[in-house]
Amino acid sequence: MGKPPNRFGPPGKAGRDRGERRETPRQDAGARPGGQRPDFRRGPKPPRPEPSAGVALMWGYHTVREALRSPRREIRRLIATRAAAERIAPEIAARGLEPVIVEADAIAARLPQDAVHQGLLIEVKPLEPIELADLPAGGLILVLDQVTDPHNFGAIVRTAAAFAVDAIVTTERHSPQLGGVLAKSASGALEHVPLCCVVNLARAMEALEDMGYQRVGLDSDAPASLADLPLARPLALVLGAEGKGLRRLTRENCDALARLDLPGAIRSLNVSNACAVALTMVGMKLR
Repeated sequence: MGKPPNRFGPPGKAGRDRGERRETPRQDAGARPGGQRPDFRRGPKPPRPEPSAGVALMWGYHTVREALRSPRREIRRLIATRAAAERIAPEIAARGLEPVIVEADAIAARLPQDAVHQGLLIEVKPLEPIELADLPAGGLILVLDQVTDPHNFGAIVRTAAAFAVDAIVTTERHSPQLGGVLAKSASGALEHVPLCCVVNLARAMEALEDMGYQRVGLDSDAPASLADLPLARPLALVLGAEGKGLRRLTRENCDALARLDLPGAIRSLNVSNACAVALTMVGMKLR
């Protein structure tokens, strides 16, 4: 077996000499009011089986920290390494949680291969989706037409949070689970952008029309440029899945189709990148 990693040096540096005592962490790390450090003693390894139905796994520093800070998020259990627990000690204390302290490999054993967990794993209940009727009267929303890749979906949620999008409308079926890889890719943004899950997207698009929303679908072959299209709130920006793009009924329920005019040889972008470019243009036009 090799030497344990150096907790205080960069990766690749030599660890402690064999037999050297572990250095005691700084007494002020993660201290509670009054100077008392939280007692993060190592407990038993968490059971290997996946969580029960209705419970999702979320991991990574930003994802877990934002979930702990969200009053809407129900946390079932927090599993962490000692160092990671000390890093988010204020959030743990505010929630009144008792983390299960384990080694990093115990967390990795429960996650997809190569998952970057940063010593943090939580079992949570998914957030309750909102209804179409809850969408704001003058809102800016995204409509996702069967975007199934969790990395793309998570990146879109993160971009939506950065651009103050009011909500994301998606389908109950043909959408990724709202946890795991998606939550990691969203990097905490799931706590900040409400999701509206609908059974039939075409009917939801009709309802958006009744609510006064201008529905603009992104299509690389559209006749109009998004930069030239008159836009106004409330606005629904509609994005299709990788490869397939917008489905026929979705296209028919758009008020306009628009393309992104790009200066280079490639005319289309990954859906999450296209979302970021489109929201930049929309933000400038809606000021």
